[in-house]
Amino acid sequence: MTDPKPGCLYIVSTPIGHLDDITLRALRILKEVSVVAAEDTRHTRTLFNHYQIQTPLTSYHDHNKEEKTEILLQRLKEGQSMALVADAGTPGISDPGYYLINRCIQAGIPLSPIPGASAFLAALAVSGLPTDAFLFEGFLPKKRIGRLKHLLALKEEPRTIILYESPHRLVRCLHDLHEAWGDRRAVVAREITKMFEEIVRGKLSLVIATMEGRSIRGEITLVIEGNRSISSMW
Repeated sequence: MTDPKPGCLYIVSTPIGHLDDITLRALRILKEVSVVAAEDTRHTRTLFNHYQIQTPLTSYHDHNKEEKTEILLQRLKEGQSMALVADAGTPGISDPGYYLINRCIQAGIPLSPIPGASAFLAALAVSGLPTDAFLFEGFLPKKRIGRLKHLLALKEEPRTIILYESPHRLVRCLHDLHEAWGDRRAVVAREITKMFEEIVRGKLSLVIATMEGRSIRGEITLVIEGNRSISSMW
């Protein structure tokens, strides 16, 4: 296969922390496409500087996605090749890339995935919880009432459940998980692949005790055991 193809949007996975966690093909695509659409050009510039990538960057984020999508679609229709990157990991997962991807599909523009790092898969792989079936839920509702309602709806879910959470809401979220689901096994994966990587495993009560009272920073993925009374029936 010859890359990059004219008029194609490449969905390029980038490192979630360690800059070495990027594929050779991803580097080549980023160097050879006409333009790279980035969620945060300042963040992506760090990667570009590290690998001496000179390709022009353009911003594509939640606040400009509708207007910017039309501009990017036009450039693709004119035959320019383009790469889409998120701040970290795989575009389209809990980020505005989903909108552009769907508009390209509607417009008949070819897409090509360049696989690589993904925070939730990395966390699942080291969690020690069942990996044969899992449910990725992304970010929970910010307000507690909505969060608890959502969690109670998932209470009987037998599969391993994966969530994203922000540092300042982590402890509150853990308490809500304990209240809604009981004292299940859980894992907090923080700053995966980065200098201060931390993996905390145990029952939710132990994880809460470990995280409470700390100044918590960084990207966080939660992996929680499914309902064992149901999963044991599978």
